[in-house]
Amino acid sequence: MNVDVSSTMSSIQTAIASISGLLISYSFSVIGAVLLLILGYFLAGLIERSIKSALSRIRGIDETLGQFFSKIARYVVLVLFFVMVLGQFGVQTASIIAAIGAIGLAVGLALQGTLQNIAAGIMLLALRPFRVGEYVEVGGVAGTVEEIGLFASRLRAVDGIYIMAPNSTLWNQPVRNFNRNGVRRNDLTIGIGYNDDIDLAQTTLAELADGDNRVMRAPAPQVYVDALGDSAVAVTLRYWTSDKNFLSTKVEMTKRAKIAFDERGISIPFPQQEVVYRNVTPVDPALAGPQEAESEQK
Repeated sequence: MNVDVSSTMSSIQTAIASISGLLISYSFSVIGAVLLLILGYFLAGLIERSIKSALSRIRGIDETLGQFFSKIARYVVLVLFFVMVLGQFGVQTASIIAAIGAIGLAVGLALQGTLQNIAAGIMLLALRPFRVGEYVEVGGVAGTVEEIGLFASRLRAVDGIYIMAPNSTLWNQPVRNFNRNGVRRNDLTIGIGYNDDIDLAQTTLAELADGDNRVMRAPAPQVYVDALGDSAVAVTLRYWTSDKNFLSTKVEMTKRAKIAFDERGISIPFPQQEVVYRNVTPVDPALAGPQEAESEQK
């Protein structure tokens, strides 16, 4: 009986000693893991702020792009420290890294279209084929750019319609930017009658261009005969103006040209159709052939 009690006490003491050793060992691991997590959290925030601040000082880097790269750096640091914490408890980090890689590959395949939009958004923000506030035409999409995001961009059409276009669509097609160069050319073509004075029409259009301060002097405006149409002679005024004054100049110049032509007696013809009626003489059965005579009798 005494032997059984002593052996039981010995087993208990051995178990307590083992548990104490494990607690002491894992307590240091837990403390180390907590310290690593705290260090990783502060280090990730420091790297995020540093990258964001560095990219903001680089001219041409969009704010959205800086936030994107700084967030990626933050999450990479956090994942690395999390793997280090697991290593403190004896977990094989190589298998964890392989699992993270497999998960990343699966997510990438599942979000292939989304990743294309992200890649296209990064390229749009880096190369800047258009900026916020510019009017662009990309494929079947046209409007003023309001926001360039990582997944999609927002545009406002001329009639106020809201447009959300995926970045991959905007990146994979030619872009027509109407504001990037700051100047635009307009060709104002007006048809005059064949009996009108062509020189007077050209002089009238040239005077209109010279009298408008919005029309640029270099390149100088040009007036020329563009084509000889079916019912009119096409006279064209070609001039350059700033992109901000393009529409207003075009509208007012067209109106003033019509008024000036009316004052100087220059006509602006419109298509006309002339209908001619002819009397058809009936066919004399005596003079017609057999088939024509039979047709006439019928």
